[in-house]
Amino acid sequence: MQNIFRQYGMPFLMVSGMMLLVTLALLPLQQQVELAIVVLVYLLPVGISAARWGILPGIASAVSSFLLINYFFTRPYHTFKVDKFEDLVALAAFLVLTITISQLVGRMKNSLALATARENETVRLYDLSVSLSRLSSEADILDSLTRHTFETFQAGQAQGLVESESAPLLVSYPPQDGKTSQPDVVVSMQGSQRLFGEIRLWRQAALSPAEMRLLNAFATQGVLALERARLTSAEARARILEESDKMKAALLSSVSHELRTPLATIKASVSSLNSEAVPWEAEARRDLLSAIEEETDHLNRLVGNLLNMSRIEAGALKLQRRWNVLAEVASVAAKKVKSATRDHAIRLEISDELPLVWLDDVLMEQVFINLLDNSCKYSPPGSSVHIRAEIRGEMLWAQVSNESPRVSEHDLGMIFEKFHRVTAADQITGTGLGLSICKGIIEAHQGRIWATNLPGGFAIEFEIPINAGGTAPRIPQP
Repeated sequence: MQNIFRQYGMPFLMVSGMMLLVTLALLPLQQQVELAIVVLVYLLPVGISAARWGILPGIASAVSSFLLINYFFTRPYHTFKVDKFEDLVALAAFLVLTITISQLVGRMKNSLALATARENETVRLYDLSVSLSRLSSEADILDSLTRHTFETFQAGQAQGLVESESAPLLVSYPPQDGKTSQPDVVVSMQGSQRLFGEIRLWRQAALSPAEMRLLNAFATQGVLALERARLTSAEARARILEESDKMKAALLSSVSHELRTPLATIKASVSSLNSEAVPWEAEARRDLLSAIEEETDHLNRLVGNLLNMSRIEAGALKLQRRWNVLAEVASVAAKKVKSATRDHAIRLEISDELPLVWLDDVLMEQVFINLLDNSCKYSPPGSSVHIRAEIRGEMLWAQVSNESPRVSEHDLGMIFEKFHRVTAADQITGTGLGLSICKGIIEAHQGRIWATNLPGGFAIEFEIPINAGGTAPRIPQP
């Protein structure tokens, strides 16, 4: 009721007050002031009324001015009769002029108010659009939408509800003020194919048509942002699935190619040993058994790499650390790849004075096996492969170097990626997982690994904390 009186009653009351004040001010000068001067004076409150309160109060002030001039300032006084024709023309012209002024000024006021409201809507929508454009998750989008709705419409409470793919999301502003009553306004967020949710408002004053239009625009912006977030999420999932399919295809191709050679060798050797047509001598039998053992070791390393890669990808690689002598770990690795490195000279350059290192010896052995195998594949036969290690501050530094050609800067940055090859896959055998596994194992030891070109070849270097397990025990002297 108070709002209705403030909106409609108060302007007419103010108009009446201004007319009364102007009339009281001019009455003492009734005999001395000409009608033209009186008409000009009454134009002032008419213009003020139209500019301040709009068309209807302006027209009301024009009609009341016309009546007041006629009654108090046109002869005969205190009647609505007009003796002179020119006075009648002046009054009629005054009435037409003031009504016209009221309409023009009122329309200008309404146009200004409409332009201001549209500008406010545009600014609010722009702020909301900018805020939503930076967000990618549905929870953040709903939070921003609800907060902007609460601030823009000056509501007592605002809520946003979205039916997400996992569970419904509900955001309230202010967060600590829960509402149990029915909301005053509910706007649905309807997408092109489905209903996303709704916006709820608790507000005493009813929304104007312009505010309702703005609230619907807010809901539309929210729908667009949610659709974009879901499309982005779906695109990311599709891209991940596509990459996964490519990786599976590459892995299957690499593994099948890598398995074919050792299996063929094992099959041929076993078939030869089982053949009764050929009497095998002891030395030939040993050669065949040695070939079977070598290829079985090759298969075992391949399966071990695949298992380690799956653990690294799943985040399930668990270290079994203990204090170890790095020279022994590297030496065991060199012996295990002896068959693959028979055409190369393995040089172990690790000082006996090197302290014990806190590491997983099985996984670190796998690192050296992969690095030695990789070095022998890419370096020319007859060349040397060097294993070096030393203490640098709080870190253990190790290097496996060879005499292979230099690697481009692009390949240096990509060399630890899965399935990345420096040369064509048909020129070098392997699954393309060895260096990627090394990277996962070294990082699991809180270390880092990198590749670098040397003046006479190429090297893989890594470093890990030397005292991650506390103070190392002393190595017993023989």
